[in-house]
Amino acid sequence: MAAAQFLNPQQIDRLPSSPADRRIHYGSEPFQFGDLRLPQAPGSHPVAVVIHGGCWKYRHGDLTADLQNTAALSSALTSHGIATWNIEYRQIDLPGGGWTGTFEDVANAIDYLRVLAKPYTLDLDRVAIVGHSAGGHLGTWAAARHRLPQQSHFLFKEPLRVVGVVNLAGVVDLETFLPMQNQACGEPAITTLIGGSPTEVPDSPKGTLGINADLSRITSVPESGHRRATEFGMHRSSTARQSRDDRTAYERGNGSCTKNVRTTGL
Repeated sequence: MAAAQFLNPQQIDRLPSSPADRRIHYGSEPFQFGDLRLPQAPGSHPVAVVIHGGCWKYRHGDLTADLQNTAALSSALTSHGIATWNIEYRQIDLPGGGWTGTFEDVANAIDYLRVLAKPYTLDLDRVAIVGHSAGGHLGTWAAARHRLPQQSHFLFKEPLRVVGVVNLAGVVDLETFLPMQNQACGEPAITTLIGGSPTEVPDSPKGTLGINADLSRITSVPESGHRRATEFGMHRSSTARQSRDDRTAYERGNGSCTKNVRTTGL
């Protein structure tokens, strides 16, 4: 078997992908939109909400972290019969991003599937989240919104429930990962994201527990920062397992490949 080839961001952006069937705004701000891709087969389609990463930041020198990073992934999923809602959102270096706009955008984008369901025959009982890096963190947080405390700023009356989360090398425990933020992101991205350290912001998402869905973890990024990020995520996963959260599954990859990753029920 040939050795795995790791692609840089420019190469990933150039991977072939099908055009989106619709680019739809879920809000009034410029970065509040998503690309919807629909399978050709008739019927009610399962949905994957796809969330790109990038250390929660849009600009990286000459590069940008945006939904083009996950266009090929979305296209591939759609070719296998899964509708994809590849979302954009305000990041920490964009107006309104950070605390609390980044989280509001992700939550609102997911809930907007209720608006899209009827005209595009989407099955809201079969919705999963696929997120990479920062997108993995945001997707995992979004899947747990129904467990937020009553006083939370993000307490939505009826958040859309998902059947699973595929977290690709995303941090789950921000508080534990805080000492690594400069090494992994080149700046204090988490501090900027939530407006201080997790202990300084009372309503901050320090960690994500109690996810009533399957959580599959895929680790395939060899860089030290991402490997450490995954280790911190697995620490939180172990804690969640010990607390016996309902229907929560965790699998771990081994660096360059993935073992025993459970399906998300789509």
